Amino acid sequence: MISPLNLAARRFVMFILTAALLLSFSNFVQARATKKPPQETLANNSAEAGQLREAYAVLATADHDYKGHRKAAMKQIEDAAKRFGVELRGDGRGREAQQTSDAALRSALGLLTQITGAVKGQGLTHIEAAIKQLNTALAIK
Repeated sequence: MISPLNLAARRFVMFILTAALLLSFSNFVQARATKKPPQETLANNSAEAGQLREAYAVLATADHDYKGHRKAAMKQIEDAAKRFGVELRGDGRGREAQQTSDAALRSALGLLTQITGAVKGQGLTHIEAAIKQLNTALAIK
């Protein structure tokens, strides 16, 4: 038979263990809640929306076609922008030397790469496809 003192001690230990477990779970939930989740929509004034617009504008002014990969990357960025509700502008070719055009593509590639951690869903799929197109375009000489 368990004495009342032992029973009280066991209950106290169980209470302490339960409280510790609940506290650690609460901390875990709070840490997860404070982390900014990737999003499918972007505010037009967000940093990511600005980077998307800037990448598109950089590609729009690049002069060389890169066997269609520059244009394909622009199309993927347009599709991502539609998914995120971001308005884009820019549509033509500039008159740049190949080296300047390559630098523009690298710049757009860097901007798109920075966005990938902050977005998700189909918009991210389009950004990743644009990154792939730009890598292919830069391999063309």
